Amino acid sequence: MATKLKGGDLIKNCLALTSDLVKLPMEHMWVDYDREADVLYLSFRRPQRATKTIETDDDILIRKDGNKIVGITILNASAR
Repeated sequence: MATKLKGGDLIKNCLALTSDLVKLPMEHMWVDYDREADVLYLSFRRPQRATKTIETDDDILIRKDGNKIVGITILNASAR
């Protein structure tokens, strides 16, 4: 079940992300969140078609195709 935010809260939360999002060198980004698993998926192209996944020590999976990062998976997303 999606979290219900008042219209003003939703807009305020989205605006708080804006300054950081526009700094990313990507033209497109898709965001999916699995609330039950608490996993945030960021994809920088569709389909991702990653050829390699790098797991970091802090529960982040970096999905790559050659030298390009095509996605990031963030585990335990709500705790960040």
